[in-house]
Amino acid sequence: MIPTRVAESDAQKTAGMQTVVRALRILQELGRTQTGVTLQQLSDALGIPLASMHRLLAVMTAEGFVIRSPRNRRYFAGPAALTLSEAAHRESRLCHVPPAPLAKVAAATGETAFITELIGDKAVCVSLAEGRRPMRLFVRLGQEMPLHAAASARTLLLDFPEAEVRALLANTDLHRFTDGTPVTVEDVLAHLEAIPARGGYDMCRDELDRGVWAISAPIRDTDCDVRQSITVAAPELRLRRTEAWDRAVRAVLDAARALSRA
Repeated sequence: MIPTRVAESDAQKTAGMQTVVRALRILQELGRTQTGVTLQQLSDALGIPLASMHRLLAVMTAEGFVIRSPRNRRYFAGPAALTLSEAAHRESRLCHVPPAPLAKVAAATGETAFITELIGDKAVCVSLAEGRRPMRLFVRLGQEMPLHAAASARTLLLDFPEAEVRALLANTDLHRFTDGTPVTVEDVLAHLEAIPARGGYDMCRDELDRGVWAISAPIRDTDCDVRQSITVAAPELRLRRTEAWDRAVRAVLDAARALSRA
């Protein structure tokens, strides 16, 4: 028996377009905040019933356009949405404007500085200020940082209970990028334990890339929880001098405090 093709009704077409419009409005709403949005807040802001909102978010999460934080159950723009945003900025030649304290770090050190945030279980670069040197490290918006090997990512785990760190890293590929890469959970925990004693910052020396050093400090929210990290990264040759290293540490810590106050 030959199946009969049934023409799509106008009502079906309208319902389909409504779903697309709702999904786009969700992405716009998520793009307006850096602190995430709850299911109820999205439903109230957009006038979409909770059940419909839940179904939409489930599909958008599966496709990578939305991420739900396992810690506070808030929704954020996902990697797929960040990729589209980056492409739009590139094609339209729009400039990303970094926060003033971040730009100040790049100006003071001459090196690339960036802010990283834990979105879901991914450490993602959400803001950056390029250094002024002709030869500088390349970091892009939306870039994921390995949780075990990058100071910018490890710093985000500073306030996590040990059990949560272990659970998070259990689902992470602890890839050995260099001979100095931390490749066990105990190695990462040792890094986290050293941050307060060192003065409130993590450091990465030849751990993610050979010949690359980085300094990262936590940015805290109004509840004093680590929300983001700020990092400066540079070739070892430019940071190995004591005065250059100390200057970079001071710049990063000062910016972290300024951003936390903000």
